[in-house]
Amino acid sequence: MEVGMGAQRATAREKRAFDMLEPRVRACLEALGFRVPTPPQEVAIPKVLAHQHVLVIAPTGSGKTESAMLPIMSELVREKERAGIYALYITPLRALNRDMLRRMRQWAQMLDIDIQVRHGDTTTSQRRRQALKPPDILITTPETLQIVLTGKRLRGHLEGVRYVVVDEVHELASSKRGAQLSLALERLTLLCGEFTRVGLSATVGNPQEVARFLAGVDRHIEVLDVSFTTHPSIRVSIPALKKEDVKLASKLSCSPQLASHVRAISEIVEHKTSTLIFVNTRSSAEVLGSRFTRMGLPIGVHHGSLSRDVRVAAEEDFKQGRLKGLICTSSMELGVDIGAVDHVVQYSSPREVSRLVQRVGRSGHSLDKTSEGTIICTCPDDVLESCVIVKMAREGMLEHLTPPPMPMDVLANQICATALFKEMSLKELHALFRRAYLYRELTYEDVERVAAELAEHGLIWLEGDVVKRRRRCMHYFYDNLSMIPDERRYTVHDVVSRRAIGTLDEVFVASIEQPHAVFISKGEMWRIADIDHEHMEVRVEPVSGEGDVPDWVGEEIPVPYAVAQEVGKLRRRIADTLQQGKGLLEIASELFTDEHTLDEVARVISSQLKDHLVIPDHTTLTVEEHTDEEGHYIVVNACLGHRINETLGRYIATMLSARHGESIGVEVDPYRIRLKTPRGVHAEEVMAQLRDAKPEHVRPVLELALKGTNLFKWKFVAVAKRFGILGKDVRWQSIGIGRLIEAYRGTVAYREALSEVMWDRLDIKGAERAIDAIRTGELKLIRQRASPMGACGFGARYDLVASTKADAVVLEALKERILNDHVLLVCVDCCTYHQRVQVARVPEDIKCPVCGSTFVAALKPWEGEVRELLAKSKRTRLREDEVAKVKRAHRNSSLVRSYGKRAVVVLAARGVGPETAARILSHPMRGELDMYRAILRAERTYARTRRFWD
Repeated sequence: MEVGMGAQRATAREKRAFDMLEPRVRACLEALGFRVPTPPQEVAIPKVLAHQHVLVIAPTGSGKTESAMLPIMSELVREKERAGIYALYITPLRALNRDMLRRMRQWAQMLDIDIQVRHGDTTTSQRRRQALKPPDILITTPETLQIVLTGKRLRGHLEGVRYVVVDEVHELASSKRGAQLSLALERLTLLCGEFTRVGLSATVGNPQEVARFLAGVDRHIEVLDVSFTTHPSIRVSIPALKKEDVKLASKLSCSPQLASHVRAISEIVEHKTSTLIFVNTRSSAEVLGSRFTRMGLPIGVHHGSLSRDVRVAAEEDFKQGRLKGLICTSSMELGVDIGAVDHVVQYSSPREVSRLVQRVGRSGHSLDKTSEGTIICTCPDDVLESCVIVKMAREGMLEHLTPPPMPMDVLANQICATALFKEMSLKELHALFRRAYLYRELTYEDVERVAAELAEHGLIWLEGDVVKRRRRCMHYFYDNLSMIPDERRYTVHDVVSRRAIGTLDEVFVASIEQPHAVFISKGEMWRIADIDHEHMEVRVEPVSGEGDVPDWVGEEIPVPYAVAQEVGKLRRRIADTLQQGKGLLEIASELFTDEHTLDEVARVISSQLKDHLVIPDHTTLTVEEHTDEEGHYIVVNACLGHRINETLGRYIATMLSARHGESIGVEVDPYRIRLKTPRGVHAEEVMAQLRDAKPEHVRPVLELALKGTNLFKWKFVAVAKRFGILGKDVRWQSIGIGRLIEAYRGTVAYREALSEVMWDRLDIKGAERAIDAIRTGELKLIRQRASPMGACGFGARYDLVASTKADAVVLEALKERILNDHVLLVCVDCCTYHQRVQVARVPEDIKCPVCGSTFVAALKPWEGEVRELLAKSKRTRLREDEVAKVKRAHRNSSLVRSYGKRAVVVLAARGVGPETAARILSHPMRGELDMYRAILRAERTYARTRRFWD
């Protein structure tokens, strides 16, 4: 193992850390070829041996796992009598559990140490063996630790725990999973007393906060930061469009721009041994993966929606060199062992500094080798953002993790977990849980309120202030082991081709506030036509143009305020440079990019300056009006980041909606707020809202606005399950959610749901500061006409990944589907002739072969009963509903007689009956495409209104 600190430091001082280990461990080190400790091992081993709480911060591949495990194994082999579990190793992912076991297995065999894994995939027989004969070291996840803490036998085995290692602790510190783990660790002290806490983490902006999260209150913990000793080498680029890209685009069925990106990535992959290609969304992973497959390149895909077997196979193929590249999302950010990585490609801006550092840190794999990466950008915003993030990464300006604000549903969960095996008073519970850092401000009244809520729902008894379990407690606890919401998935069906195109998370469906929302799936843009909650189905139609803006792009990473502000400063610097008539070479070299890439930005800024328009930057907000065929928009250009813009956008929309009595649509990106308004609302009114707003009004206005949204309803149901108000399998659409929320208004569960929505999506304090800055003039607010910079946001990042199908291609797909469908031809005169025929095979001249009549109806294949009703009508009187069906058949046959096969094509369309068909056929048309365009409009209308017809 090599060390990145120079040969002169490979001295006795370095070896001293290994010298402190037990002789058998040192012998293993010699046998395995590890003679010199890595920097994290050098600083951590003495501290861990001394039973000091530590947080070790070091890059992937630097040996930080061994920095924790070598001293623990050393202490373990010194133990003359082993009883129970000596150490717990907790990771946020099962994949990390597998890696950890694989890495430690050789050590365990040589030292006669029993190391085992326990998580959701552990077999019943393995669990039974662990309960009877516990391992010395147990590798597990936060959720499985909950089970281990409540198991009859395993709980007893935890009494011997002396060490707890939490791997990738930064991933847990900012989530409810982490809050649950922190309380579980305090519960663990009830069994084994105080133990040594060791955290392993990637580089973070606020390491002391992460350390305090791990240690809890009143425990000293030391941060051992062994971050990058060399700056990562990262280039920012927009690939130049070449002639060959046009031909490649045809082969890959994509735009020439996307083809140029695929070509550029493939060139990097071909010149490297192993390359990770990070993307921000799963749909982007699938789109790029499909293009590389068409090119026949050995590049795999890895993301959270793929099955475990597929992910494991991709990891192994990459590690063994069978794949030269692996496209991945955040699934590969953590330290899953995939072998050596030469280079990291980031497709589109990484959005956060810490994310870029974590991703590019996967390359190099030793501290003396510089990590290498390339960011492939897709648009001007992407370029500026990426340049800023690279600069901030090199200067060590990482974002601070934001932990959840003392979540009360987690507290409820852990009160029940404690009650399962120990009766405690509320006073004792309060003293226990407030030792967790996130709950340091927990009051006795908080505990009292949560316990009262649990008692009301029959989960615990309160005898005085003593908490005792009830029968439902165990069932509730096992239903709520995880703080990750149990999301169902909706299937998505294309109403044009009638094919299934994928799935959507329940939370996305719940968050749709307006009909006909546009989103990206499978790399294509779709507009929602209808949602069937009962059958968990979303019906969509393809968006045929490139002008439509996606209202949602799954798993979007929010750009922080600090990054957006730096982008504003860079905009100003480029604008000043261009106004002075200077070139951008100096700025390009400083920002690790090239002039061609910055030219993409310069074109937009130059256009803005040419029109004598203000450049929105870090101190200037501009307000503009835009109108197109889709509607009237007011755009606020604000370099404030996703969360502040989301907060301000919702605030403005709520105030305008209340004043005008109409819904105001809101869309944001890190640099713009776009409001879809009635034509009577103008920019001056939006400016007045921003100028007159009072910071203290933001939170109450948004609380009022959020409580009626589907997103809040979905969050409330998730929180209500964690409080035992609702069962695990209850769906938010299947209950009277409005009445339920009203019944719990003001309760701890209600406030927790509201708090979670705000913490997850908004930045109230940031918005309050922005409003105050507008009031004092620190942020200038300027009205101007529609500008290039105001118009180039939102969908620009995604157009290249989205489908570039033209209208004609969509219509061709519709035509192919209809011609392949079948109709039932029925003679309405003799009622004898009836035949199921493929639409493509229907003749131009349609006649009954039995009686020669030209009145032949083209019915849907499932309308066979109509023939019987036609025959019956000639013999007897029909019921009113039957008469209506016969009349429709006669109108149908009249259209076929008048328009021939054209009528059959129209009548074969989904949801098109004789009345709609008559309107389509009677309308003047310039050709076949016009007819199919009219059919498409009719099908879309039916898809949107079918719930009322059904």
